[in-house]
Amino acid sequence: MIELTPAQRRELRAKAHHLNPVVTVAGNGLAPSVVAEIERSLQAHELIKVRVQGAEREQRDALMQELCTTLEAAPVQHIGNILVVWRQRREEDKAAAEAAPKRPVKTATAKSAAAFAAAARRAALAKAAAESRRSPARAPAARVRGSGRGR
Repeated sequence: MIELTPAQRRELRAKAHHLNPVVTVAGNGLAPSVVAEIERSLQAHELIKVRVQGAEREQRDALMQELCTTLEAAPVQHIGNILVVWRQRREEDKAAAEAAPKRPVKTATAKSAAAFAAAARRAALAKAAAESRRSPARAPAARVRGSGRGR
């Protein structure tokens, strides 16, 4: 289990504030599939929230300690039924991710051309819809307003 300084813990708590729980631990506890999912989430995000359902405070504390020991992670925070866990990405997984073939990325000009075409289609559809709603019989009549004097 990794130990954090109070300053590191405070910074990680601030970053975790806006996160949503990515894994839920329910009645089966830390089943191998749950541990594997938490492992994948930690490798992808480094900082995650885990929701624990149906456990008392002491059980959640023990679960947090077991989880951090098993995954070599650091406990950041435990509030209610939410556990916040941090672990730095592992290097062997980084190398494997870099070696994996990547999907081709569209260039900026292709993206902007596609966005321009989509915007033009939306504008044409909006114009056609507006014209179909307005019939010649219901076209607004021009109103001439005088100064109000000389009535």
